[in-house]
Amino acid sequence: MSDDPKLQHLRNRKVSTRLGGGPDRIAAQHQKGKLTARERLDLLLDKGSFHEIDPFVVHRTHDFGLEKQKFPGDSVVTGWGTIDGRLVYVFSQDFTVFGGSLGEVHAQKICKILDQALKNGAPVVGLNDSGGARIQEGVVSLAGYAEIFLRNTLASGVIPQISAILGPCAGGAVYSPALTDFVFMVRGTSNMFVTGPDVVKAVTHEQVSANDLGGADVHAEKSGVCHITSESEADAMFLIRKMLGYLPQNNMEDPPFLPNGDDPLRTDETLDTIIPEDPGKPYDVKEVIRRVVDSGQLYEIQEAFAQNIVIGFARLGGHSVGLVANQPQVLAGVLDIDASEKAARFVRFCDSFNLPVVTLVDVPGFMPGTLQEHGGIIRSGAKLLHAYCEATVPKVTIVLRKAYGGAYIVMSSKHLRGDVNLAWPSAEIAVMGPEGAVSIIFRKEMEASEDPVQRKVILTNEYREKFANPYVAAERGYLDDIIEPSETRPRLINALEMLKNKRDSNPSKKHGNIPL
Repeated sequence: MSDDPKLQHLRNRKVSTRLGGGPDRIAAQHQKGKLTARERLDLLLDKGSFHEIDPFVVHRTHDFGLEKQKFPGDSVVTGWGTIDGRLVYVFSQDFTVFGGSLGEVHAQKICKILDQALKNGAPVVGLNDSGGARIQEGVVSLAGYAEIFLRNTLASGVIPQISAILGPCAGGAVYSPALTDFVFMVRGTSNMFVTGPDVVKAVTHEQVSANDLGGADVHAEKSGVCHITSESEADAMFLIRKMLGYLPQNNMEDPPFLPNGDDPLRTDETLDTIIPEDPGKPYDVKEVIRRVVDSGQLYEIQEAFAQNIVIGFARLGGHSVGLVANQPQVLAGVLDIDASEKAARFVRFCDSFNLPVVTLVDVPGFMPGTLQEHGGIIRSGAKLLHAYCEATVPKVTIVLRKAYGGAYIVMSSKHLRGDVNLAWPSAEIAVMGPEGAVSIIFRKEMEASEDPVQRKVILTNEYREKFANPYVAAERGYLDDIIEPSETRPRLINALEMLKNKRDSNPSKKHGNIPL
């Protein structure tokens, strides 16, 4: 190794850039059960692939004594590397330097990474662990956040953007992750809130802990802000790597094809009996999914939120797909506000990044009640309708059992440019369920009957036999075929192969006005 003094000076400075806020602050970070910014990148990226940029950048503030506290690289580590050999841009906030707070140069480093990613068409992963805006820099730090928000928005739908919350994320800082495609959080150490517990107490007099206000479980179960939770930072990094394996690098590429040993012609006779004889009895739609997709693997998104609908990534015949399925085990699979919005955003993501959408339908309708109506179920249902209507990727739908009323239309029906629409023999496609339909159509007849209860049973059975089946829709061409459940996997794979060169487009416009 050369002993040139200039090279030695460079090496020494490079070593100092890797120390962050110093050994004491690194130890404090570890005592909280958290990794450092660089340790996280080591877990996220392929070994030895990380290339750092701006390691010598320092802040330019001279107020409040900050001129005496300068750390090379400031409070964020930025650069690029690979995940499974594919290019990824990264930034990792360093809590050991000024609590990871965002100032002018911190923001500029992140903006440089976002600009590079957009130009080169590669995903961005942001590892967030920050005390928020650097108060000593005043409005300059707010301007920095705004510059990041702008780039998140411009990159939306062009490159995948993933955020991991690995510590505090408060105030304006929450809006960058919220603008990205997926948010990961770690139980016990992650927090997100617009206003913290102290402000909440001062303004509303509510006493609440940071975890109860904005912890991982709160955002995974109640708000829907968090898409994936994990028990540790290492798990979060693994899950991010796994998710990117389903996604293309950008909106101009197809998702990666991953051949596997699962026979594309495989059938499963268990599916022939998975739907209960009693139409009111639930079953687990995830079991249907596992028996159909490659190797039984579903990468579920927002598993704990709006559980009456299931969304996630899987592979069929090696091809990445987005799956949307009503879940009869929860609220009978009904569409409510949260389920509609959860599915709508996922369908739009899939459409942005060329992922075919496979929809499994068992939906009795939209959730009734004043809470839903006053909460805007019309607007939320319209979001899902808008998402399916505007999607131009291949859309394959299978009606498993119920498909009633407006919910039948919304769930990727033939009328919304569904490419291949199939049904199982157990499908019931109608304006409403047999009992409700009979109560309306034959109300006067039942009132005049000597035994209205028995008469209703007879009429309901007649209605179910005549209308609550898939054949009326198939006769109209609203279904392309009625299939045996056991052959679902090969039929889906064949449909996707047939549609792989599909081209469709929407009318020329700046953008639509989705009912937000």
